[in-house]
Amino acid sequence: MMDDQKYVTWDVHKEFERRIESENQRRDDENNRQNHRLDALEATVKQISELVSSVKLLAANMDNMAKEQAKQGARLEAIEEKPAKRWDLVVTGLISAVVGALGAAVMSGMIQ
Repeated sequence: MMDDQKYVTWDVHKEFERRIESENQRRDDENNRQNHRLDALEATVKQISELVSSVKLLAANMDNMAKEQAKQGARLEAIEEKPAKRWDLVVTGLISAVVGALGAAVMSGMIQ
């Protein structure tokens, strides 16, 4: 009789096997669900990484554009100043000529 107690019945064994299989199926389902979530997370991380790279490239391009715009601004100022400098030279020349003519007239009147 003692030996009979060491062994389980076929029905108990089948129930144990069914529960193990059920538990294994539950674990497989859970693993599949988690694997699906990990795949989705990896895709999201990849997209974020690509976005970060694009933003870095965009920032570098914007920095280069700002530097180029500053250079162009300096060149534009120089171009805009040229006519003003020329006008100043013309006015200075005219004033010098008028003063020189007046001075010559005064000097010629004093000499005579």
